[in-house]
Amino acid sequence: MKLMRNSGFRRDTLIFLVLWSAAAIGCFCVSSAAGAASLVTGAVLLIWHVIASCRRYNQMGRLAGELDRILHGYESYDLDRFSEGELSILQSELSKLIVALRSQSDALKSDKHHLADSLADISHQLKTPLTSINLALSMLASPDTDGDRREELTRDISRSLSRLEWLVTALLKISRLDAGMAELTPRCVAVSELVSAAASPLAIALEVRGVELKTRLSDGDAVTVDPAWCAEALGNILKNCMEHTPAGGTITVTGRGTPIFVELVIEDTGPGFDEKELPYIFERFYRGKNSDAQSAGIGLALARSIIQSSGGTVKAENAPGGGARFIIRFYNGAV
Repeated sequence: MKLMRNSGFRRDTLIFLVLWSAAAIGCFCVSSAAGAASLVTGAVLLIWHVIASCRRYNQMGRLAGELDRILHGYESYDLDRFSEGELSILQSELSKLIVALRSQSDALKSDKHHLADSLADISHQLKTPLTSINLALSMLASPDTDGDRREELTRDISRSLSRLEWLVTALLKISRLDAGMAELTPRCVAVSELVSAAASPLAIALEVRGVELKTRLSDGDAVTVDPAWCAEALGNILKNCMEHTPAGGTITVTGRGTPIFVELVIEDTGPGFDEKELPYIFERFYRGKNSDAQSAGIGLALARSIIQSSGGTVKAENAPGGGARFIIRFYNGAV
């Protein structure tokens, strides 16, 4: 009998028999009728104990069978039939666990596909500068290449290496942010200081392109963010605006503080966005039809990752008067 293999059942039955025997002996000491009554009552209780235990362990066996089906990948299961007592509570908790595990499994599958797509995109992005470097080195190795051509090829290799270095650095930063491994050290910093740090590396490029940067910031506005990371995020947005603003154009940064958030609005006088492209502006490796040939489609994606990791939000739209507009908000108290 399978039930006798269960140590819990054997223990309970042994305790019952000991108590039953003691009660029967005591009753027989009183009278034969009392002893006989105790024997009948004990026998009835023993039979009920065996039947109830069999029923309970059979239900637990069926429940174990359903769980085994689930573990072996069967999509359908029926736990609702276990609707009595403690098995009902166990069934409810197991159903919640199964739903949570399947949701987690779906999320892991989605992450796996996303990782595969990202690796394919990264491979494609790195292939272009590597191919350029390889071709340039092949030409440099040719004895027919004159001095002027060698200098030109050397400059091409230098540019490709710089782009390759930037790509790898940006991809590593995005990966660290996605994995939650980036060490952001928030502190209170003036918005004017943050914008100045973001615009400083672009000063020469802005001058060469003939693009003017204007700021309308209040000295009293401050945000609690990691200055270095957020300056890079703002710098990537400013760089995007610069690349799409023609000579003689303007980039304007306007700040506005409220009790809830500090808002930065960055606008340019370029052609703006195609309305169909707006939902994809911040997607990794996305390049609009007006993008520069050297654009990798990473800058805005990195900017969004940094701003969101800092507890802020960013969105892109077309300004009413033309040109692109980026609206960035850092919420007070967000870390």
